[in-house]
Amino acid sequence: MENPAKVRVLGWMPKATKGSGKKPAPAPYGANKGAAKTQKNPLFESRPKNFGIGQDIQPKKDLTRFVKWPEYVRLQRQKVILSQRLKVPPAIAQFSHTLDKNTATQLFKLLNKYRPETKQEKKARLEAQAKATAEEKEAQAKDSKKPLFVKYGLNHCVALIEAKKASLVVIAHDVDPIELVVFLPALCRKMGVPYVIVKGKARLGTVVHKKTAAVLTIQDVRSEDQRELATLVSAAKANFTDKYEEHRRQWGGGIRGPKSTQMLRKRAKAAGQTLSVANAQKL
Repeated sequence: MENPAKVRVLGWMPKATKGSGKKPAPAPYGANKGAAKTQKNPLFESRPKNFGIGQDIQPKKDLTRFVKWPEYVRLQRQKVILSQRLKVPPAIAQFSHTLDKNTATQLFKLLNKYRPETKQEKKARLEAQAKATAEEKEAQAKDSKKPLFVKYGLNHCVALIEAKKASLVVIAHDVDPIELVVFLPALCRKMGVPYVIVKGKARLGTVVHKKTAAVLTIQDVRSEDQRELATLVSAAKANFTDKYEEHRRQWGGGIRGPKSTQMLRKRAKAAGQTLSVANAQKL
């Protein structure tokens, strides 16, 4: 028998005696079969990629979750989530009920026909009017009325509503601070003026050559557009004026997040109850 210390140092093992009776472990199933080698096409060479640090470029994937978004993006997203979680009073919650897409498209088609003139267009019109007056065509100048336009500006629109001169009032749903327009639906209803709430102060702004607009007012339209305006007014009355009392009692928000909802459903399931997603979402 060899010295065990010497065996460890030299790194070799003693030979097994012939009468030990130990057999080597059998080979795994199918290992000793002649593995059928697949014939490789010489035209297509295998080039396995190595995605280690400093090696091959990683494939493109969706990194949205890992982006450090600008602060204004994070704030507006957090604001949306908070407005869903917290209970929102009816006066503010009514702005979440907006005009449907098809009616809104028709409305903006009409609004774009009555876009206010730009500074250059107004200058050209006034110059032409001044020339007509100078050439002793005063009668013609008097007959030329000011063209019909959409009215904008909060104070101007409020004055038109109070004077009952507005045919239709269009309010944006995302005005900030909301206190600027929160009283307008009640004022319109009191004065008997039809109103609609549409998505996007920026979309209203494009109509009047501005970045944003909180409210627009249609005062008068040409005779060929009277029928289209009447359709929009009837839709406004059906969706907003007639439903004012219903919206006045309806609180907004109070919706749980997906994690909280799943947790409640899991608890209910453990207690042998069934809880729908809609009921679990309500606070």
